[in-house]
Amino acid sequence: MSITNFMPTVWSARLNENLRKAMVYGSLVNTDYEGDIAGIGSTVKINTMGAVTIGDYDKDNGTGNPQELDSSQTTLTLDQQKFFNFKVDDIDKAQTRNNLVDLAMSEAAYGLADIMDKYIASHYTDVSNKNTIGSDASPITATKEDAYDQLVDMSVKLSESNVPKMGRWVVVPEFYHGLLQKDPRFTKDSNVLATGYIGNVSGMQVYTSNNVPNVSGQKYKVIAGTRIAISFAQSIDSIEAYRPENFFADAMKGLQFYGGKVIKPEALAVMTVNR
Repeated sequence: MSITNFMPTVWSARLNENLRKAMVYGSLVNTDYEGDIAGIGSTVKINTMGAVTIGDYDKDNGTGNPQELDSSQTTLTLDQQKFFNFKVDDIDKAQTRNNLVDLAMSEAAYGLADIMDKYIASHYTDVSNKNTIGSDASPITATKEDAYDQLVDMSVKLSESNVPKMGRWVVVPEFYHGLLQKDPRFTKDSNVLATGYIGNVSGMQVYTSNNVPNVSGQKYKVIAGTRIAISFAQSIDSIEAYRPENFFADAMKGLQFYGGKVIKPEALAVMTVNR
């Protein structure tokens, strides 16, 4: 038997953490109705008031009868459920000075956030048809010469839909960020923030994300909008620590539920772009 087989194993006190994407979309939606949820399957009725008619005043006829306002109702349903359930064996805890349960919980939290981020981005399908640029059948091709101008065109779409200029945002994939950096008009921040914020174009805050929806690395769905466009609500239903019956280990499990709804489709713009 080779003497090398008796060499001791050295356990590092440092763990190699997984690479993580920045969570972006979750910070760009409103959570106004989160306090109204009660549990999985909860529904929140969101009322939208119609426009008030403005008329010419006639002192002989007065204002006439009052207008009866129209209203529409949208339902936000929390119908998405995700769980985690992991264990850390006692022997593994003895071989490292790290708190493995805490580290695993951090990974679980990141995993849940990543799934919710993708879920929010998937609501691009609810955009108003008049606010689209390109399509799956005819995607736009982005180059370093026109990437900036394409974002300006998205901002124009929002303006034509009377979307407030304050708080506009757009999320682009990493390759698109690279094209913007080659355009001297792009006012980029020298330090890309952990939130994914990279600069401004035409009054829109530009973010970059690896969760931009796409089909096989093509037909990326670049989404622009404001916080009023999408409502989102989520809650941790329960988290339990326990000792599995058949193992010498500590275990943790948790259940989270959430839901989202585009309540103002005209406050979004979507551009389909090829890499």
